[in-house]
Amino acid sequence: MIKGTNITYSHKNFPILNEINLTVEFGEFLAIVGPNGAGKSTLLSVLANEISIVNPKDVLFKEKEFKQWNLKDLAHNKAKFSQHNPAEITLVVKDVVMMGRYPYFHSTPSQVDFLAVDESMSETDVTHLKDREYNTLSGGEKQRVHLARVLAQLKNDIHQKLMFLDEPLNNLDVKHQYKALQTLKDFTKKENSAIVVMHDLNLAAQFADRILLMKNGKVVSHGKPEEVFEEKTISDTYNFPCAICKHPLTKNPMIIFGN
Repeated sequence: MIKGTNITYSHKNFPILNEINLTVEFGEFLAIVGPNGAGKSTLLSVLANEISIVNPKDVLFKEKEFKQWNLKDLAHNKAKFSQHNPAEITLVVKDVVMMGRYPYFHSTPSQVDFLAVDESMSETDVTHLKDREYNTLSGGEKQRVHLARVLAQLKNDIHQKLMFLDEPLNNLDVKHQYKALQTLKDFTKKENSAIVVMHDLNLAAQFADRILLMKNGKVVSHGKPEEVFEEKTISDTYNFPCAICKHPLTKNPMIIFGN
């Protein structure tokens, strides 16, 4: 699906990423975790082709460099949810979600576009907000609207699509955190893939197939949750003590921080 080889990136001579290697396969949910300043969001932006690197061949999407893609085709194959969106959008909710369908029509949406918008709003529990002005929403509601927009963008018949998400759980309550992650999990069960920057290690352990743990622009550990989430590894990475046990219900690793 997507492969990064020796990804290195600096900004104004300040090193941010150092020789990152990763491969995300079809149908895989990869969670990128790590402390603040680890380079998680920068790595996501490089993989999503939003930041240029010295050697573009270091990132291949479906075995092609991004410059080899037609922009319209690329928009049908991948989408990105960003943690920062414009503060003021003078549209109602359904029109914000329709922005995800812009790669599919020139001036007038088709019935297929309207259906994609309706399905995406239902999946993120914002249907009841569809006629509300976006600027009147709470932070969590806005977050769910943008998630619906990204989901709508990838509503098509193309096989094996990729979604990038940068901290999609910000401002969401517990119910909607789980609902969002389950929606992403369902997306990956259809042989699509998702790369998600997350802070909650326990949610990452519960939903992700693999974990990429970062610190200071480098990969600390990469593998299944039970392989990455080890007490010494997590304590050293976050510079904070933790204990790890099995979740009583899911049997996934459960991380408990503190003495």
